Amino acid sequence: MEWANLIGRVAAHGDREAFGRLFEHFAPRVKGMMLKAGAGKDDAEEIAQETLLTVWRKAAQFDPDTAGASAWIFTIARNLRIDAVRRKARSGSIDYGAELDYLVDPAEPIDHMLVRSDEADRIAAALSRLSEEQTMAIRLSFIEERPHSEIAELLGIPLGTVKSRIRLAMNRLRALLDEIK
Repeated sequence: MEWANLIGRVAAHGDREAFGRLFEHFAPRVKGMMLKAGAGKDDAEEIAQETLLTVWRKAAQFDPDTAGASAWIFTIARNLRIDAVRRKARSGSIDYGAELDYLVDPAEPIDHMLVRSDEADRIAAALSRLSEEQTMAIRLSFIEERPHSEIAELLGIPLGTVKSRIRLAMNRLRALLDEIK
């Protein structure tokens, strides 16, 4: 089952089982992201819980056509982290400058944004030329960050086949990206 479907079930029916699966998968990942970004253990745990609580409350606002479920959830977490850093900076309990590496520069030069946009277009074009099986394997592995064993179970195929599809897809993507330059 896709994460977007689980969010939809939470939005439509307040489905606690769906939310539990989302929490079980994303809470540790959000916490890990916060720890890597320099948050303390308690702050990382709090942001992870607040992120998933926000998912519960705002599930109806999720638009799967705009962003993937993972991107939406991690954006919520990032925004909560930024808010927490700003609150602590205002209270004087942290050095705001120490957190600046984590925050995005709102004045990113337009040429950098255009390069990123061009790269995203190239990747999307290359992905569209993969087989549906390869695209699914790449999406589940790299976008939804599912382990290979879970992908195998989800797709009903052997683990070795999952690994082969991902390896072949990555090789094909490299070739296609070189071709699309």
